Amino acid sequence: MKHWKSSNSRQWRKLSYLNRHSPYFVTIAIAALLGTFLDFYYVSNGYYEFPIRPFPEVFSVNIGFTFFILPFMTWLYLLLMKKINKIERLIVILMICFLVPLGEMISEKFGFFSHANTWNHSSSFIGYFLYLIIIWKLFQSLNKSRDL
Repeated sequence: MKHWKSSNSRQWRKLSYLNRHSPYFVTIAIAALLGTFLDFYYVSNGYYEFPIRPFPEVFSVNIGFTFFILPFMTWLYLLLMKKINKIERLIVILMICFLVPLGEMISEKFGFFSHANTWNHSSSFIGYFLYLIIIWKLFQSLNKSRDL
């Protein structure tokens, strides 16, 4: 009987850990998938491209960004957003949205990103504004449903 008890205790700790952290995992996974699909859409329609990217013969998008950098940044974003009030959240979202076009321009200088002449960096501002709000609302709803 003791073996069953210790095994059950380990399983409970694992489930408790997953339950506590699942909103992060789910939100980050959805954020990465959404980012990948959005990049695929914009690349497929010729709005922008990633000249330097991992496995260019297989992927038209930069999977290094969408599967590593974006999830890590999403995790930091969620950690920060959870600790601040509504006004501060809005300020953080706006700051990120102002920094994204700057990041795009820097990426262009190093050859990681290029855009069509019709591309407007304000589209990135608006797109990330909506993206960040959606990700935050998803995280909030997952936390609320978990607490029920």
